[in-house]
Amino acid sequence: MKLFSSKTLLATAMSVVFAVSTFSAASAAPMSRKPQDNLFYATSTEPLGLDPALVDDNDSGNINCNIYESLLKFKADNTEIEPSLAESWTISEDGLTYVFKLRQGVKFHDGTPFNAQAVKFNIDRQMPENLVPKMSYAPLVFGDVQSTKVIDDYTIEIKLKKRSTPFLRNMAMCFAAPIASPDALKKFNNNLMENPVGTGPYKLVAWDKGQQLILTTNEDYWGKKPPVQNVIYKIMKETSARVVALNNGEVDIINGIDANVIDQLKQGGSKIFEAEGNNVNYMVYNCRDGYVTADREVRKALAQAINVPEMVQSLYKGYATFAPSFFPTFMSGYDPNVKAVTYDPEAAKKFLAEKGIKELRILTYSNARYYNTVGGQVLAEAVQAYFDKVGVKAKVDVYDWTTFKSKLLTDKWDITFIGWVGDNGDPDNFINILAANDPISNQGLWQNKEFIEIIEKATHVADGPERIALYQKAEAVLAEDVGVLPISHAKTLAAYRPNIEGKFTHPIGLNFFDQVKKN
Repeated sequence: MKLFSSKTLLATAMSVVFAVSTFSAASAAPMSRKPQDNLFYATSTEPLGLDPALVDDNDSGNINCNIYESLLKFKADNTEIEPSLAESWTISEDGLTYVFKLRQGVKFHDGTPFNAQAVKFNIDRQMPENLVPKMSYAPLVFGDVQSTKVIDDYTIEIKLKKRSTPFLRNMAMCFAAPIASPDALKKFNNNLMENPVGTGPYKLVAWDKGQQLILTTNEDYWGKKPPVQNVIYKIMKETSARVVALNNGEVDIINGIDANVIDQLKQGGSKIFEAEGNNVNYMVYNCRDGYVTADREVRKALAQAINVPEMVQSLYKGYATFAPSFFPTFMSGYDPNVKAVTYDPEAAKKFLAEKGIKELRILTYSNARYYNTVGGQVLAEAVQAYFDKVGVKAKVDVYDWTTFKSKLLTDKWDITFIGWVGDNGDPDNFINILAANDPISNQGLWQNKEFIEIIEKATHVADGPERIALYQKAEAVLAEDVGVLPISHAKTLAAYRPNIEGKFTHPIGLNFFDQVKKN
């Protein structure tokens, strides 16, 4: 897709000015030449797409959370919910019926009015009978929905099959929950991956694949207008290139940084944003029939071969912490008594030799991720070295993120690496991916009946000690069966120029650009 007809960026050494180019007739007015009106953000990985119902990656979420809105939203610095497209809501005594009063006078970017019919259209689109393969978040957000009913133009009723404790938090997420223009969905055949139309403070102007996306202010936005008029979202795969661009003033904010570049950034006058991350970086075993890693004892031995604390310290140098269990320490359900398999190379070597396991295939990604700032290749090669010490030769195949995601579904592999960034602060959202029976959410298809039953029950138990105990039990089952191997919890890191102000990185790992000001 290329909505933009000529090259767009001219950078001076210390001040980046957006050069006005020729826009299509349908696009916004020419961009401002004032530097403070144009925010340049550089990242390592391109979004998979711009339809919130069809994506599950943070790179897409980073764009979509600025283009689309959900009925509810999170507060600026935590995961407490507050009104957004819905001004208020009521819940029936039995917890099964939610009635949302909607904001009036809101329009989608294409001029379509926002109303209850639009909300119903978006939810019904993701109900089981209408699901398409890439709607991996729909079961999480709408799995307990029985029906939707338009009461009037600005009132929508949602009935659930059973109580759902995380339902309201799910309705604030940037995956599945955002409301897209029904007219656009009809026009583009139920797929807005390249033609996003929401109600948010920004709208897409151009997407030069592999290069950049350009967002500009939605002049008809119902809320407060963003301080920065335009956002230029640059795709720069190499960390070193992003660091140089930031220090030279060619971009304003970068992500995907690691401990190895912190000093260089500081010496160049850039600032570092650092916060505890709501994420987990983990190793996945292929548990499909016919794979050696489908055997729990093999998974245990491979875990014993890796000195995870040593590896985490070596790779992340204090900017990620060793993950003895899947949950971060601050997550409801974390249990300090639950421990993953510990390092025992002699036991691993003996068992793997007896089983005749001499070769494995590791599939990984090349780019830095929020939960793995050194990138998948570096992590895979570290694990490869540990396997080599116990007599197992691992072949590492590396692909860019988009290709990697595709090959997870089509290729043969024994080990891979993935991560999760919590979307809403609820433990259900964090761990239930491992109870899914689809390979998009649960890449290794580890299926443990006890674990699945616990996760299902916990969804419908009210917040409190009983629910916490269920998630602690789920973590224990995961650790005992070696469903995955938790590796690390990364700190949220970003770097920015001194003239940038605002809360541009939310605890859920997304960047809301309407919170950013450029002086």
